[in-house]
Amino acid sequence: MIGQTALGLVAFRGAWDLARIITDHRSGTMSRFDGTAVFTPDDDGLSYFESGQLYLPGQSPFQAERRYHWREVEGVIHVFFDDGRFFHSFDDAHPAATHWCDPDTYDVAYDFTEWPKWRSTWNVLGPRKAYEMINDYTRTAV
Repeated sequence: MIGQTALGLVAFRGAWDLARIITDHRSGTMSRFDGTAVFTPDDDGLSYFESGQLYLPGQSPFQAERRYHWREVEGVIHVFFDDGRFFHSFDDAHPAATHWCDPDTYDVAYDFTEWPKWRSTWNVLGPRKAYEMINDYTRTAV
């Protein structure tokens, strides 16, 4: 729930400041992403576009971007990759999901308790990856 209102796509529309911390459990390193995420209406829901600077240990910062599509059906939000493949779903009652990307598992938990600030926490584990990624979203000041 966002306050006393059921979570819905309309609540996400607009621009958000995005701060991301990625903790690599294997190397013991931490990376950072600072940028924006924008949800814009499209024919079926919202298009999500993030862009900003990614800071990796021992490297110069560089521009990074990501796109998704968010759709809502009967109160459930479905997230798709930019190419149309299904990614995961969540709703008020179950603000968490799992995505299997052979051979790694991606678990996400959404936290909307401080709306309009919100967070997604990803824990990724498999033979190729072992990291936690925390994404903090705050409405962009106008």
